[in-house]
Amino acid sequence: MTEDEVLAEFRSSQALLEGHFKLSSGRHSAHYLQCARVLMNPERASRLALAIAQKIPREVKSKIDLVVSPAMGGLIIGHEMGRALNKDAIFVERPTGTFELRRGFAIPEGAKVLMVEDVVTTGLSSREAMECVRAEGGEVIAEAALVDRSAGSVDLGVPFFPLVAINFPTYAEDELPEDLAAIPVTKPGSRSEKK
Repeated sequence: MTEDEVLAEFRSSQALLEGHFKLSSGRHSAHYLQCARVLMNPERASRLALAIAQKIPREVKSKIDLVVSPAMGGLIIGHEMGRALNKDAIFVERPTGTFELRRGFAIPEGAKVLMVEDVVTTGLSSREAMECVRAEGGEVIAEAALVDRSAGSVDLGVPFFPLVAINFPTYAEDELPEDLAAIPVTKPGSRSEKK
């Protein structure tokens, strides 16, 4: 899929939002990609996962034992990537602020893991989820995502295979443009503010 085709999927599902958003990374943007909306249609979610799977080189795919995604954003696309790759898909979650395995999930010692996210901006959630996988005995060998919003700056320490790179500008709190600062901020992501 081309970037235009992926953006068309986001637009047709009303998942490309405009306004003033505080992203889970803490940065601000005039655009937000609501992946839950683009993934709410099972056929579309499957199609997007297959397109991501096509981006992963065969030599990497052949090593994958397990797909892991961080909750909440990575749940649906992680599950669909498991289906596309014919691998089990589990998730890590943060009931107390730190990623952990729950629900009886386990990672076999030495399992080769594909980490799957919806959107990567700074890579913080991915790196934290990878720490959890390593602590449980797994080895993250690559990451895949629907969207790379990092403007090519993210370093996850493993090969990264996003479906598309969409470079809407993001801003730190103290560098907001006047027109964006004038719009009330919305925090649409799944992660709550740290106290």
